[in-house]
Amino acid sequence: MLFNARTRRSRILIAVATAAAAVIAVAVTLALTVTTYDHTSPRAARAKASGSVTGDVDCRKEKCVALSFDGGPSPTTPKLLDILKQQGLHATFFVQGKGHISKYPDILRRIADEGHEIGNHTWNHKRLTDLDEDGVRQELAQTQNAIERITGTRPVLMRPPEGRTSRKVAKVCRDLGLAQVLWSVTAKDYETTDSALITKRVLDQTHRDGIILLHDLHKGTVPAVPGILKALKQRGYTIVTVSQLLAPAKPQPGMVYRP
Repeated sequence: MLFNARTRRSRILIAVATAAAAVIAVAVTLALTVTTYDHTSPRAARAKASGSVTGDVDCRKEKCVALSFDGGPSPTTPKLLDILKQQGLHATFFVQGKGHISKYPDILRRIADEGHEIGNHTWNHKRLTDLDEDGVRQELAQTQNAIERITGTRPVLMRPPEGRTSRKVAKVCRDLGLAQVLWSVTAKDYETTDSALITKRVLDQTHRDGIILLHDLHKGTVPAVPGILKALKQRGYTIVTVSQLLAPAKPQPGMVYRP
């Protein structure tokens, strides 16, 4: 009996030790694979900020949603600018360097001249998390310099390709004075030319203080914009830029803003 009791105790101790080792292994794995970075929502950023809002839109009081476009400028962008001008609206354009800024500087200049907000969407649209620190810096700095050369203004916002970011990316963004902007609404307009479907996807996902992501270079997107704007207004939304959505908070370099 004594032998059996000792055997049972030994088995229990072994089982407990094995379970503890498994828990530790999982914790270590998570620590190695989960990347943390500073992030907040537009609403939380506003709540912590003090002071008044410059301009005629205060998203603390109004039902706001930010409208943003990635990947331009492109030949389809002027039509989009015409629509926004007609509606008296402004958006945030996260522009790309190679094949876009470099090819259509006059369109980028028009975006700036008409009062839209311009952000950085890298030079080659590479996943920044796949690059070393120098690679991340080159992707962003080259685009910063090109935008400033053409428009006279250096962006304070960036959007990482595919929304992929990390502490490494955040560090470079802090160095370059760039806040990171993600989104809450995506129409996945890169996979369809169906403007009605793009419209439905946007409207189904939109909520107050959200950030809409569209791509002005895809065929079905710009034709969808008038219907999207009309429906959003009917639902009581005020359409703003990303910085207007954050105000009176100021974009903080390195911070990730996600609704």
